[in-house]
Amino acid sequence: MPLLTTDTGAPAPAPAPASGSGSRSGSRSGFASASVPRHLARGAVGFGSLIAAFALIPAFGPVTLLLAPVGVIALRGCPMCWAIGLAETVSRGRLRRECTNGSCELKAAPR
Repeated sequence: MPLLTTDTGAPAPAPAPASGSGSRSGSRSGFASASVPRHLARGAVGFGSLIAAFALIPAFGPVTLLLAPVGVIALRGCPMCWAIGLAETVSRGRLRRECTNGSCELKAAPR
């Protein structure tokens, strides 16, 4: 059963065609990665660097705070940005929004 979305009365723009190449240039969002494993690797580096930056202060001093920018760059800004990108990476190309007669529906994309 298709999921119905609320409509404000204004016609919705037609969805842009999805890029099947999986490349970042075809993506409409700056958060998604080319693949789920690549996105998870970025998350491991980002969260690991942020945690290490603060957890290692007692052992190595404030110099470990230099790991924090590495974590922020790997996460592309913030942990929430990474989480949004994970959702976009997983769902890319699986759903399409189709709007007809002032009503929009989410439908599975053709394979």
